[in-house]
Amino acid sequence: MKPRLVFVHGIGGPRDAAAELDEWLRAVAAGARAAGHSAQVSGLTGGWAADARFAYYGDLFRTAGAQGGGAPAPAPAPAAGPADSPDDELLAALLLEAVDERLAEPAALAPAETAALRAARTRLAPPAGAQGAGAPARRVVNAVTSLLAVPGLRALGGWLSARATAGMLGQVARYLNRAESDGTTTLDQRIRARVADCLDPHGPNVVVAHSLGTVVALETLHEQALDQQAPGEHPVDVPLFLTLGSPLGIRTAVGPRVRPHLGTPDNVGRWLNFWDRDDLVAARPRLEDFVKPNAAAVAPTSHRVDSDGAWVHPAAKYLAQPAVAGPLVEALTTLAER
Repeated sequence: MKPRLVFVHGIGGPRDAAAELDEWLRAVAAGARAAGHSAQVSGLTGGWAADARFAYYGDLFRTAGAQGGGAPAPAPAPAAGPADSPDDELLAALLLEAVDERLAEPAALAPAETAALRAARTRLAPPAGAQGAGAPARRVVNAVTSLLAVPGLRALGGWLSARATAGMLGQVARYLNRAESDGTTTLDQRIRARVADCLDPHGPNVVVAHSLGTVVALETLHEQALDQQAPGEHPVDVPLFLTLGSPLGIRTAVGPRVRPHLGTPDNVGRWLNFWDRDDLVAARPRLEDFVKPNAAAVAPTSHRVDSDGAWVHPAAKYLAQPAVAGPLVEALTTLAER
């Protein structure tokens, strides 16, 4: 039986799941070649080394009432006052913590980035009595405007406007606030169901998650471990869990909201976490400092990678790293030989 390879994406607008799967596999193939695993590349891209699935849930963030794939939810409106939602407040807190973590290493920053980060921080947490600060939604859009002024951070929104970028980032808050019920399930439950549907309940799974997808995948694996404890049933087997550019280390805005807790699921045999120093999203990247080990003493081990280019957060950038693709291909090869 081929191992199942499940990719879980992060924030963003509507995407073509088949095209994304192809892009992620090609990135892994490039990284595998660089890691000295050229012989395994054809099996990966040809589909006989693993049953690869792309767990797509981006359409669930579509605007209320949209049909089909829909469009991403609109950016927070910059109006101040009681109309601001808990999503706005959570996003402001998340951005503030990420900016503060980045500013904690001033020697690693270019002057223009330092200025943009400081301006963003002032807009997210204005001094007491500051005029025109506005409510959370306004502060978020203003802060993102500052961040997009720097070429290296401008691609944060894929060259989109500050409002659109804030809307994309707001998907993290929408997931973590556990709202938007369809009458039966909340948005976060519907998203996890998409990921669960991609897992193989009978064979081994290698799960690779990026950005917000690391939160989604972690909670899904916890649910799978807990839900399948009935007599005669076994949890979904996950010999390897890879997380890329994860926000799980954001201790005030993300970590405490993870359910059931910020710990390694009992069905995970190994957890590798990768982060890039220039990835604004991966604030406090050493997850082993925050994540509790499971019953088998499995905890994440974090590894730094360094990608080229102005914007290093995309999943393909991580997957093309030999340090990421190497262990991934080795695990798939070992599982296929069982």
